[in-house]
Amino acid sequence: MTDAISSVQTGYDRWAEVYDHDGNPLQGLEAPVMHAAMGDVRGLRALDLGCGTGRHSVWLANCGASVTAVDFSEGMLAEARRKPGAEAVTFIAHDLHTPLPFTTEFDLVVSGLVLEHLRDLGAFFAEARRVLKPGGRAIISAMHPAMFLRGTQARFTDPHSGELVVPGSVPHSVAAFVMAAIRAGFTLSNVQEFASGAEFARRYPRAAKYVDWPILVVLVLTV
Repeated sequence: MTDAISSVQTGYDRWAEVYDHDGNPLQGLEAPVMHAAMGDVRGLRALDLGCGTGRHSVWLANCGASVTAVDFSEGMLAEARRKPGAEAVTFIAHDLHTPLPFTTEFDLVVSGLVLEHLRDLGAFFAEARRVLKPGGRAIISAMHPAMFLRGTQARFTDPHSGELVVPGSVPHSVAAFVMAAIRAGFTLSNVQEFASGAEFARRYPRAAKYVDWPILVVLVLTV
C-alpha cells in the first residue's frame, strides 16, 4: 500500500511492546465505557475487530463470552496471546481492509480505536453487519475526530530508538462513522462523545492538554 495508512501495520508491530504500558489516556477512558456498553456477555459469541493486545478480547472471555479476535499486526497478536486468560480466545491474523473469514455467526461485535486507520468505513461496517446474527449488537469506539483539529493522531515513542512513530490515520468525521453504520443496515442505538476531565488528567497526565476537549466517540449499534 502507498496511501496515507501504509505504515499502520509496521507501526503497530513496533508499538506492541509498550502499547499497554505507555499511559495512553484514550485506553484509560475507553475501557470502562466499552465494558458498560457491552453489558452482560455471558454465553455470547463475540468478535473483536482490530483486537490489538487483546484488552477487550480477554475481558470478554473472562466474562463468559466465546471470543474470536482479529488483527493484522503480528506484534500486537503476540502480546495478546501472552495475557493471562488469552488461551480462551481464538486469535486470527487478518487485515480489516479485506472481507472477514466468517459467516453470520456472532451475537456481538466490538472494535476499539480502529476506525481512524481504515480507508473504507463502508466496507468495515458492512462486514461487521454481515457477521452479526439477527438481534446482534456492535460496540465501536474511535479516537474522536476533533483530535485531528489539535494536530493529534495515534502515535508513540519507540522505547529503543526514542523515535516518535506515527502509524498513519485518516481524518474521518463523526458523521462519516454514523452514516457508514446506517448505510450498512445498522440501527444506531446510541452515540456518545467523551472528554477528559481534570481528575482523569491527573491520573493520565498526557490528557492534561485535552481537558474538556472531546477525545473519544463510542457507537452502540443493533441489527
